Amino acid sequence: MEIRTQTSFAATVPSAAMHDKPIKKQVERPPNANSDDTVAENGAAERSGGIASTSDKEQSNPATDFKGLGLSEWLCGVCKSLGMHTPTEVQRGCIPAILQGRDVIGLAQTGSGKTAAFALPILQTLAKDPYGVFALALTPTRELAVQISEQFHALGAGMRLKELVVIGGVDMQQQARDLARRPHVVVATPGRLRGLLDADSGLAACLARTRFLVLDEADRVLDTTFEDDLRRILSCLPEDRQTLLFSATMTRSLIALQKASLQDAHVFQAYEGLRTADRLREEYLFLPAKVKEVYLHHLLTVILPARKVRSAIIFSGTCRGCHLLSLLLEELGLPAAALHSGKSQKARLAALSRFKSEQVPLLLATDVASRGLDIPTVDLVINFDLPILARDYVHRVGRTARAGRSGWSLSLVTQYDVQLVHAIEELIGHKLEEHTLNEEEVLKGITKVYSAKRAAMLKAAEEEGLDTSKSRRVKKAAKQLVAA
Repeated sequence: MEIRTQTSFAATVPSAAMHDKPIKKQVERPPNANSDDTVAENGAAERSGGIASTSDKEQSNPATDFKGLGLSEWLCGVCKSLGMHTPTEVQRGCIPAILQGRDVIGLAQTGSGKTAAFALPILQTLAKDPYGVFALALTPTRELAVQISEQFHALGAGMRLKELVVIGGVDMQQQARDLARRPHVVVATPGRLRGLLDADSGLAACLARTRFLVLDEADRVLDTTFEDDLRRILSCLPEDRQTLLFSATMTRSLIALQKASLQDAHVFQAYEGLRTADRLREEYLFLPAKVKEVYLHHLLTVILPARKVRSAIIFSGTCRGCHLLSLLLEELGLPAAALHSGKSQKARLAALSRFKSEQVPLLLATDVASRGLDIPTVDLVINFDLPILARDYVHRVGRTARAGRSGWSLSLVTQYDVQLVHAIEELIGHKLEEHTLNEEEVLKGITKVYSAKRAAMLKAAEEEGLDTSKSRRVKKAAKQLVAA
């Protein structure tokens, strides 16, 4: 799969068979460019698993404000109005290089301000010569695409910025018409944008002058899932452009990509492996599987109010499990919004909006919400179901304790989850602390919760069109509840 950038490169991932020879074009460096930006020490490359770091902490831009990074007065004013007074590490490390016209790979922990690190220099460059489509940002999930668009909108206040979100679950014909109007910034999921290009070949002309290509959550976008979509999209983009790759996760794909085709890129690296935030309290609650919902009810009605938790995200392993939890909490009178891929896009956005605006204190979600979402009020992440992949745990708990704030994560661990906990602890390099509850107090609510669970299961069965009087699954579940 060939991906052309300003330094024109060919992606060698995810398949070795796609190893095309890159066509390199040297980027002329400004006279004041620091040689440290392009010469990486061998030790840094070894620490990063082979990817050369041109901007470790000691090499970061020393500027203490946005003006010192080269941003214009009006953008500095926008940042101040949004409460952004001091640039984060990834912003100091990437903004000057992007303004210099260089391709950039930015590797930093979740919650470190990566979106502003590419949005601000793009907006400043756009202001000098506004046209559309000026920038294309690709991201793996619909919710993250919407969030990135919102941040562009906020940072571009005052310059009449036109942005467009291209995602699934929305009318394609309307999106095609909006794209044909050539907005300044397009934020898209690869599958839907590829679908638009396939449906109307004339839309490719809209991307012919794209100045910036951004891959946010680049490790996911470069996954084999999006291989064909990327191939189609990149064939429509010009060679003479800047490519900006940002990720919170180091992967072999990114390493191979840099070695093969982005040797001249500026690489900022504040990445120390998959790890959780320093100010995150990570705990687990060991409990029998059959009373999992009873413990969750106690947490939500007793523990969270006592600890003054403003809002929490509860992660479930499946769409059906997430929906059942939603019905259960509804039966128990606990307000919550549900976010999973089984919902329509309109319902997903509505749920996220209700949670962000603090209309409801709980968001029930699958891993569709585990990446990128930045909601400052999230004080707690509950893993109702532990993820199968340990790295997904890191992304989930990264929804709290963001940007230097403190946070709390609590994982409900049953007798069947012990190996998953060990895998997580091995990955993050430390043990989870045990959280204990008074079992006698917790089980006082068992009758109420079991009754609500049975009602929730019957409602779910009816929604699925099952005859609840004949369904074996419903009868079996009902018997299990009675036996418990």
